[in-house]
Amino acid sequence: MSQPQAAVGAAEPRVDARLRVTGKAKYAADNSPDGVVHAVLVESSVGRGRVTGIDARAAEAETGVLKVISHLNAPKLPPVQGGFPPGQRLRAFQDDRVRFFGQPVAVVVATTLESAQHAASLVRVSYDAESVSTDISVAEPADDPETYARGDADAALESAPVRLDLTYRMARNHHNPMEPHATVARWDGDRLTVWEKTQSVVGAVRTLAGEFGIAPGNVRVISPFVGGAFGSAARTYVHAVTAALAAREVKRPVKLVLTRRQLYFGVGFRPAYEYDLSLGGNRQGRLTASAHDIRTESSRYERHSEHVLEPGRMLYSTPNVRQAYRHVPLDVSTPWFMRGPGYASGAFPVESAMDELAHELGLDPIELRLRNEPADDESTHLPFSTRRLRDCYRAGAREFGWHRRDPKPRSVRDGDWLIGMGMAAGVYDTQRSAAQASVRLDADGTALVQSATSDMGPGTATSMTQVAADALGLTMRQVTFRLGDSLMPPAPVHAGSQTMASVGSAVQDGCDKLRKQAITLAVKDEDSPLYGADAADIVVRGGRLFVKDEPTRGETYQRLLARNNRTHLEAMGSYAGAPESEKFSFYAYAATFAEVAVDARLGLVRVRRMVGVYDAARIINPRLADSQAIGAMVGGIGHALLEHTVTDHRDGRIVNANLADYLVPTHADMPDMKAIYIEGEDYEADPIGVKGLGEIVIVGVAPAIANAVFNATGRRIRELPITAEALL
Repeated sequence: MSQPQAAVGAAEPRVDARLRVTGKAKYAADNSPDGVVHAVLVESSVGRGRVTGIDARAAEAETGVLKVISHLNAPKLPPVQGGFPPGQRLRAFQDDRVRFFGQPVAVVVATTLESAQHAASLVRVSYDAESVSTDISVAEPADDPETYARGDADAALESAPVRLDLTYRMARNHHNPMEPHATVARWDGDRLTVWEKTQSVVGAVRTLAGEFGIAPGNVRVISPFVGGAFGSAARTYVHAVTAALAAREVKRPVKLVLTRRQLYFGVGFRPAYEYDLSLGGNRQGRLTASAHDIRTESSRYERHSEHVLEPGRMLYSTPNVRQAYRHVPLDVSTPWFMRGPGYASGAFPVESAMDELAHELGLDPIELRLRNEPADDESTHLPFSTRRLRDCYRAGAREFGWHRRDPKPRSVRDGDWLIGMGMAAGVYDTQRSAAQASVRLDADGTALVQSATSDMGPGTATSMTQVAADALGLTMRQVTFRLGDSLMPPAPVHAGSQTMASVGSAVQDGCDKLRKQAITLAVKDEDSPLYGADAADIVVRGGRLFVKDEPTRGETYQRLLARNNRTHLEAMGSYAGAPESEKFSFYAYAATFAEVAVDARLGLVRVRRMVGVYDAARIINPRLADSQAIGAMVGGIGHALLEHTVTDHRDGRIVNANLADYLVPTHADMPDMKAIYIEGEDYEADPIGVKGLGEIVIVGVAPAIANAVFNATGRRIRELPITAEALL
């Protein structure tokens, strides 16, 4: 029978909090195996061309320098056989091509970090530079767009009583996690051990094995703690391969840590977008057509795609839709997933345009959205597993005080400040992938659960411990969850809000199997008080097995195992992931409400308060959920008002590659925030009824702020970030 719930749903503190706040948690760069030496990258100072010469003599003459490696002396790597992700990825020193400014062209290995840094500054590189193209607004897109269509959008737009033709632009954003990317690599014969900042130890194994042409079983990747990533560590980059290559060359462990500046060139970014959107509808506020023409930057050597089309495809009932998504190949490093990838970018135009249409029609923005709620997913013709977006609107409006909003722009003031309210919807798909987890119950009544997943901040170890504790009938203190080692059972990349659904389901499965093993052992043991009982009537609580209707009839795990001379019980849990053919459309939803104040004279925008309401199915830990939601609201403020990567298009140099000039929100920018979760489960999605929360919580934040700015000022800003200059 089902187990009583004690841990799941409780606002439990993080099980590893003390390790983190006392500095005892070991991140990648904290590892220093015996004999470790240090590597520092030498980066290209041109944006495109060829390396014509490398003079490393001065560097090699420095005390402590072991080797300077470049394409001139690097070993040739075998053709890639697999890896994560596939494609024409950048490889370590395999040719003389420069593909983007800041590309590693050499690496210096020395006995101390200071020696390596100084020696790297002495390496002289000459180039045959070529003209660069780094500006999405003037470059030509690829001629093979990703497209989608239903109905006849162009004809419906022509005949629409109300039509809006709008253009939105979103600047490039860069990841800025607290922990910089780092790799420590050590070879033992033909076996490679890597301590790596990664969201996928399994993916890192595949990439490193593929790069060096060795069996995946010969690679071990260790990453128990990740100090923030937001997607940036969801793939393995050239610096990690460089560290392993250098370690093999100097025959010593090598540590390579990227600087803050190097993060802007080497670990991906949220790409810039230009988004032309046409909306057509009738005077009653029903959408009849939409057309979406999107351009996004990508590198020349790889193509990066995100689900930017989805919000415009399925969020609202629209019979006629046309979409085209074009990549613009540029001389830049490859973009990569950043929190809410695709959906956060796609929501800004769609939700801003819905606000514009509501204003044009004189409708409340929530009412317009309600009039266009679809009965099913019109892009797939599948029913929604759950869709509680109406509940999100109602709960958010009530909590936020939406009824106090004056629909007339620029009508509410507080001294020199113009006050406005805005809202936006959000959506993110519910991803699930195959995962495994091992479970071991020891004779002392404690359990160890392991899976090769990661934790970049959401509290994976804590939430998995909660699931395991309830399934085994133990307290959380009796359960240890370990993660971040490729020797553990495989798990998918810790991204896309899929970890709880995927790994959590595997943990549930393994713990259920083990609990049933113990129950079977008890009911067949003639010396057990549970002998002969119906297994279906036995529950476990506090480590004690007993008959539900006879609580005095039972015994502990410890007594059961000791009497049967068992040192432990163990089981392997598994989850198959999403089926090839879905019967439902699976999404999580959000409604974000924001109040802003805009200085009427200076154009400065301050977010005063925010409320986010989420349909994310079952919430395992409200405290962890709040951390995710509030953190995403802060990130959304950065997306809306501050974050903007500035490129010098003459050579591709990023001119604000530091935290002094690349602006992110600080504590002073954080307003009153509240998160609300609509109760419910989604057992169609996965066995534990969750949908994932980490991505959906940022989708819709930026347009909610932009819509509030319009309500405050009457100025419609269609470009992110919203700057004071745009409002003056």
